[in-house]
Amino acid sequence: MPKTAGSHPADSHDYIRVQGAHVNNLQGVDVDIPKRRLSVFTGVSGSGKSSLVFGTIAAESQRMINETYSTFVQGFMPSLARPEVDNLEGITTAILVDQERMGANVRSTVGTATDANAMLRVLFSRIGDPFIGPPTAFAFNVPTRRAGGVMQTEKAGGKVEKKVVKNAIYLGGMCPECEGRGSVSDLDLSAIVDESKSLVDGAILVPGYTADGWMVAAFKAVLPPEKVVSAYTAAEREDFLYAEPRKVKVDKINVTYEGLIPKIRKSMFSKDVDSLQPHIKAFVERAAVFAPCPACDGTRLNEAARGSRINGRSIADVCAMQITDAAEWVRGIDDPSVGPLIANLLHLFDSFVEIGLGYLSLDRPAGTLSGGEAQRTKMIRHLGSALTDVTYVFDEPTIGLHPHDIERMNKLLLELRDKGNTVLVVEHKPETIAIADHVVDLGPGAGTGGGTICFEGDIAGLRASDTLTGRHLSYRAELKETVRERTGAIEVRGASSHNLRNVDVDVPLGVLCVVTGVAGSGKSSLIHGSIAGRDEVVVIDQGAIKGSRRSNPATYTGLLEPIRKAFAKANGVKPALFSANSEGACESCNGNGMIYTELGFMDTVATVCDECEGKRFQASVLELRLGELNIAEVLDLPVAQAHAYFASGDAKTPAAAAILQRMEDVGLGYLKLGQPLNTLSGGERQRLKLAMRMGEKGGVYVLDEPTTGLHLADVANLLGLLDRLVDAGKSVIVIEHHQAVMAHADWIIDLGPGAGHDGGTVVFEGTPAELVAKRSTLTGEHLAAYVGE
Repeated sequence: MPKTAGSHPADSHDYIRVQGAHVNNLQGVDVDIPKRRLSVFTGVSGSGKSSLVFGTIAAESQRMINETYSTFVQGFMPSLARPEVDNLEGITTAILVDQERMGANVRSTVGTATDANAMLRVLFSRIGDPFIGPPTAFAFNVPTRRAGGVMQTEKAGGKVEKKVVKNAIYLGGMCPECEGRGSVSDLDLSAIVDESKSLVDGAILVPGYTADGWMVAAFKAVLPPEKVVSAYTAAEREDFLYAEPRKVKVDKINVTYEGLIPKIRKSMFSKDVDSLQPHIKAFVERAAVFAPCPACDGTRLNEAARGSRINGRSIADVCAMQITDAAEWVRGIDDPSVGPLIANLLHLFDSFVEIGLGYLSLDRPAGTLSGGEAQRTKMIRHLGSALTDVTYVFDEPTIGLHPHDIERMNKLLLELRDKGNTVLVVEHKPETIAIADHVVDLGPGAGTGGGTICFEGDIAGLRASDTLTGRHLSYRAELKETVRERTGAIEVRGASSHNLRNVDVDVPLGVLCVVTGVAGSGKSSLIHGSIAGRDEVVVIDQGAIKGSRRSNPATYTGLLEPIRKAFAKANGVKPALFSANSEGACESCNGNGMIYTELGFMDTVATVCDECEGKRFQASVLELRLGELNIAEVLDLPVAQAHAYFASGDAKTPAAAAILQRMEDVGLGYLKLGQPLNTLSGGERQRLKLAMRMGEKGGVYVLDEPTTGLHLADVANLLGLLDRLVDAGKSVIVIEHHQAVMAHADWIIDLGPGAGHDGGTVVFEGTPAELVAKRSTLTGEHLAAYVGE
């Protein structure tokens, strides 16, 4: 902006200037972003939005701030490389609010993640009746400790004061039975042992424990192999299930014999469930039974902490309340001695309600929050912040939000801007793009076909532009003239998990059924609680894909297997040569492509391997080709190009082409085969799972918000894919807020009317046309406005 006469030189820095950005697929991007304004970055998935906002601007801001700390402190921080950009000017402190789910620590809850619990502990320690101790006495993360012995205190002049302590008590609020977890785990014996069979008939149901296998041989050497387990004596049963390790002879070989339960606890149940092979993971989830701790009733707190009350409520009662109710309870406390604390608690609770999370409770485990809920929970701490002139960076803040809730989110984004902050938002929803002061549209395509600025300006200019986003901004899906007829139904009776109120509903089969409702109305509780887990039901959610730094779409989908075999057949060598985790790996970097150097207390430094130049394979392997390309060049191909390559010509590989076709169908044509899995967004992860699982046998597909991360132009492709699934005889159930998906549905189940205890009922069942005609629910009103009726 031009300087006005008499203005101060310091007021002239009104832009964040990016010149020559080359991060990931950015092709030398130059852009000026106005400060103290709301800027929205749009473009198809993979066009470079996150590379520009997160990988360039936010990354450089954080790197420069980190450099102001001492080397010792930097050792405990993530090491950020300098982004590939020629010049960056005018950047301010960046605060990132991303979609990453909160850490699933068993003791992490909504209350501990937002400081609500910390304030409640102080409140109860001050005015709780009876008084039981300091704030730690109400903390379920702190155990009560008793100490005895000699306590030493250092004094001036090197003197040491010694004091004998007897039975000193350090109070904590942790329940000693469950150690603050709220639940205790046990094993369901019926899922582990079939007591009606003998060992030779397969009494042990644990994967890998086949009746004639080596794992069962030790049991057959110790116990009568032909005897039915239910007929064992008490001593035999104890020996079978719980025996201490001891040496026994099996076929003249000394082996260690141990009871079945401790043996499988060590080998299967003590490991991270997500790291196990799928069949073992399924067994563990089937056999492990988690129940509320009987000592504390699932509250995580000991008896003393549960006994102290304010206005008839204990801290456990308050944490179990819906936050809207907890706010009313706080308003009922009239005690001037804790006035400032009450004001801060009320501000925090009101922020939850403003942001559309009033339906949560403070004892909700943080790991169970969806990506959108986690992002909004993180956002709460910034709403009352005294900071101004900082850059807030949001990654699709409308994820998981009903159109009704998006209005609230927009209001909060504008509030942050009006406090004098720069707000940068990566977003696809037209409702949020519409409130932008400045829009930057990247594209025109994804991957190597993107990375350039297609448009810069205001929303009116974007509508008038001929860019992909501009053309689709006014796109409205039309209600279908005819809907498919159901072929059957899944009956749900008396569903009451979480906030559901004894719901009875028939979910139709053979059609596209959309389950909708405001955030927190009970959609996920209904579908995941009552339909997932049934036979023939395939659930595809947005949970993180587990994998090491070596994992990529090619390894995750099984695509690499047919490609390796095709390379091996064409060159007359072993398939293992074409695996970066096996014989073909570069010996310098062990197939990583990077050399990782540990620097003691400082962060690990990663550098590209000089030997293979990041290609991960030995030079001799790279000389072997299938068609025109070697294995490293194939892994560098985007899915769309790889599909064309393996569908015909010298490299024709039908098995690979089939997997690539499915990946292209779900809108991942821009994704490189060798791209690390940890760089994928939530929406990309879900679509990759969908591509992989479309080949599975199963009659019912459940998708959880598949439009997450999808550009307006890609939503039409997704609807086409859902149609093809239904036309192929599948039943598709979609939990979704996007009006285009609702309009395209054959049947809608709308939950509400509100969130939390104000929801949990079915407020509408029928076709989209009937929902629009009735306008009886919030969803109906928004869908009617969307289709222009």
